[in-house]
Amino acid sequence: MIGHLFSKYFPEDNQDQPFQQLLNLFLQLLQYTNGDVAEALDWMNQIDREHHITKESYGMGDFINDLKNKGYLEENPVNGDFSPTSKTNQTIRKKSLEEIFGKLKKSPGGNHRTKHTGQGDEMNSDTRAFVFGDMSDQIDLTASLRNAQVNHGLDSFNLTENDLEIRERDFKAQTSTVLMIDISHSMILYGEDRITPAKKVAMALAELIKTKYPKDTLDIIVFGNDAWPIEVKDLPYLQVGPYHTNTYAGLELAMDILRKRRNTNKQIFMITDGKPTCLKEGAGYYQNSFGLDRKIINKTLTMAAQARRLNIPITTFMIASDPYLQKFVREFTEVNNGKAYYSSLNGLGDYIFEDFEKNKRKKVK
Repeated sequence: MIGHLFSKYFPEDNQDQPFQQLLNLFLQLLQYTNGDVAEALDWMNQIDREHHITKESYGMGDFINDLKNKGYLEENPVNGDFSPTSKTNQTIRKKSLEEIFGKLKKSPGGNHRTKHTGQGDEMNSDTRAFVFGDMSDQIDLTASLRNAQVNHGLDSFNLTENDLEIRERDFKAQTSTVLMIDISHSMILYGEDRITPAKKVAMALAELIKTKYPKDTLDIIVFGNDAWPIEVKDLPYLQVGPYHTNTYAGLELAMDILRKRRNTNKQIFMITDGKPTCLKEGAGYYQNSFGLDRKIINKTLTMAAQARRLNIPITTFMIASDPYLQKFVREFTEVNNGKAYYSSLNGLGDYIFEDFEKNKRKKVK
């Protein structure tokens, strides 16, 4: 080709590659150490001694300096301790999103389409005749001019109201979601780590909403003996406690939060591995971990019915295969008229993503 000189391509050595490889490991360890930077780095040094993950040209000291220089760590000027930065937390969320929703492609706009059309947010391919009250920016000029030519001819061009066509718009619904995470002791019992997949899914969902659906709201609450809200930045370092399962308290808090949201569409996602075993009574707790306690179950079902009256569907993600526990979930789901998924830990993210994307309960006023 004239004017172009081609030469042999020599790939450049990626100077950031050793850092990126160590960073991936560091971020994983940071989640297991609940944000303890010193412990995570200590683990990395032990792994390095056994498996030689660093090189002579790039040692652990270089990695720590890069973490500080690139904004992943901040140092306490008083005692010299390191702590994760907001950049670190966002990177963990992004990696969770890539891991769980890897096939997701970003789309502009960032909201959920509904089946309703009219004076909405985004043009679609459907057209109709103009009626009084339609906005002028919805007029399809090409189709309208074509109608004028067909109806009146080219010699005496005349564009009338009967020639106008309107391009329909799709409404995009905003959704308010509360994600409930069970942090009772059973989430780490029997040698199975259930809390880490739950945290990763929550981080992925938070990053999904932030990047693709910025008009939506996401609140995250945890429940054990009690229930309380947490911030997204705290998710990577969430710990299971020596708690029972107070599902009633979690639902009560979730509905209190959603009552304050102005969006028409509201929903609750609940990740749990067991049945309710606890209620708050005065300053103490009523607890029973043996069997299905009707006192606890009935109060929890009452909350499910209350959510149904408020048009708040509850989707339960049950990460346990015990038929005895699933019996409660089926009853709970029937009372709320919600949904239930009996998911393995590996499939949890897929289920939540599909349900969030295919939310068919959206209403537009």
